[in-house]
Amino acid sequence: MTGIYFSGTGNSKYALEVFCREYDKETAVYSIEDEDVISAAKDADMITFAYPVQYSAIPKILHDFISDNNKLWKNKKIFVIATMGLFSGDGSGMLGRLLKKYGAEVIGGLHLKMPDSIGDEKALKRPLEKNKELVKNAELKIKESVRLLKAGKPTQEGTGPLYRMAGLFGQRLYFGHKTKHYSDKLKIDASKCVGCGKCEKLCPMDNITIKDKLAVSGDRCTMCYRCVNKCPKQAITLLGKRVVEQSVIEKYL
Repeated sequence: MTGIYFSGTGNSKYALEVFCREYDKETAVYSIEDEDVISAAKDADMITFAYPVQYSAIPKILHDFISDNNKLWKNKKIFVIATMGLFSGDGSGMLGRLLKKYGAEVIGGLHLKMPDSIGDEKALKRPLEKNKELVKNAELKIKESVRLLKAGKPTQEGTGPLYRMAGLFGQRLYFGHKTKHYSDKLKIDASKCVGCGKCEKLCPMDNITIKDKLAVSGDRCTMCYRCVNKCPKQAITLLGKRVVEQSVIEKYL
């Protein structure tokens, strides 16, 4: 098995690392941003993907990665892990259907509720201890899913028609358009920004640059929330108007 992930604040990366370690300690894990990920995917017979759902849909950067490398997935066995703050409906099914389009065999899916990463909205904010509990529960769920996978009975969360209807009518029908294009809505408060360059280095889309000692955003934000959650001055927002809580997986381990 090979693990491949896209992760904003670390939830999906951590979930995949736990999954792969439980399956086989020798399993290698790659980000879609790693230079070795393509060669690793070519050599793999089975791939486990992990990613954070956005509005019950696939982040634009991940969708493009799958589509741009579509020949890689033919005849690969695929298991999909979808992480979410509350609800995804058919998170694993969404990515699974895209991979099936390119000839993959999707063998199962797993949904994991994790700490919310949308740092500039109050909606899903939880106390620290509750978020730590979510991570521990996710770890237990991962271990059980691996046990079932090894027994030839992989979990099927997110892969059936009822899940698909839940994802469609729960979020995607109303908000799914937000992930079909990159966003130009990232906002940087010049009065707070100190031009440290951390956001520029973190951005997977090279969407942020430092000009005249200030960060400037472009129109290719994939809404991963890395910059919002790691800006030392809380100068960056996307959906909300101010940073409510900076959430990264390290806080909850």
